[in-house]
Amino acid sequence: MRTAALVFSWAMAILACLFLLAPLLVIAAASLSPTPVFDLPVGGASWRWYGRIASLEGFWPALWLSVQIALLSTALSLVAGTMAAVAIVRGRLAGAEAFAAALVSPLMMPGLVLGIALLQYLRGVGFTASWPALLMAHLVITLPYVARTMIAGLSRFDFTLIEAALTLGCTWPQSVLRVMIPALAPSFLVAGLFSFLASFDNYPVSIFLTDVRTKTLPIKMLQYIEEAPDPTLAALSTLILLGTLVLLVIADRAVGLSRMAGTVE
Repeated sequence: MRTAALVFSWAMAILACLFLLAPLLVIAAASLSPTPVFDLPVGGASWRWYGRIASLEGFWPALWLSVQIALLSTALSLVAGTMAAVAIVRGRLAGAEAFAAALVSPLMMPGLVLGIALLQYLRGVGFTASWPALLMAHLVITLPYVARTMIAGLSRFDFTLIEAALTLGCTWPQSVLRVMIPALAPSFLVAGLFSFLASFDNYPVSIFLTDVRTKTLPIKMLQYIEEAPDPTLAALSTLILLGTLVLLVIADRAVGLSRMAGTVE
């Protein structure tokens, strides 16, 4: 009876994995289509769509803009989100739980609603520059990931280690750099990865804040599929997926996926 339950559990887990991975596998297969339509490479595979990626009109500017916005918003969110998490966990603020809920509230809203709200607010205060507007909007997107992750990480951090470092001659900044940051490295890495990917892949908020000359990669991809759909987009999506896997492998080598998931101390 116990063996049958275990076999059934494994079978359900495998089916769930296949269900989640099936769309990604179909996209990867379609990127090898020998015809200029989204088709599976049944009669033979072709790599020509990967060669066309770099020649897409406006591809490199859109990619560079997405990387810039993602890196900057992630870096700023790590600083601001960590400081907010310290204030919530260590500061004993009145209404700390309500403040923590407010920090993650953007995750509870549909992206289109958040995008329209940000557009109306920025236009209402007379802010029309696309690049800074995108950065501020992506801060709103990424800050909840950092704040929530760092709150969870700091709730398990022993702050007496900071006090011990201070008694041993370290200054406050030195104690943070030598004690807190190394101990919270998995939390920083998880928060950074989630923030970067959420920013790089964002579409519903960014679409309201771009203009003709300022377009992120997801918006450029959607524009391309509306104008001239072909397997080039499937090839580009596959490369983005591979890049995400590379980031996960690097994170696993750096701190381990178990520590990132919080399953081990």
